[in-house]
Amino acid sequence: VQLVESGGGWVQAGGSMNLSCAASGGSSFPIHFMAWYRQAPGSQHEVVARITSGGGLTYYADSVKDRFIISWDNAKNGIHLQMNSLTPEDTAIYYCNAVESLGTDYFPHWGQGTQVTVSS
Repeated sequence: VQLVESGGGWVQAGGSMNLSCAASGGSSFPIHFMAWYRQAPGSQHEVVARITSGGGLTYYADSVKDRFIISWDNAKNGIHLQMNSLTPEDTAIYYCNAVESLGTDYFPHWGQGTQVTVSS
């Protein structure tokens, strides 16, 4: 599975941005869920939002709840992350993640990352 992110860039605080992640190359096993992670300079890698295959269940980090929306895109076999009310604290490299599953075994895949910069 290859994951390609798009949509990063620069935005002023209070603005919005949409990130997209498209999965290609076919998967050996069913994709169980996809997610967005981020890593800011000097900070740990953290999950931002997660969504189960088909969009049934979602999870959001407390820091982005009520501001970000993750959605599943069947047509593009991927996900989107609509980010609203952005703050400088949202500045980070955002990574798309897809997890294939087979029984109790999980196989993660990562995109190359896209930079999001929010200026004050």
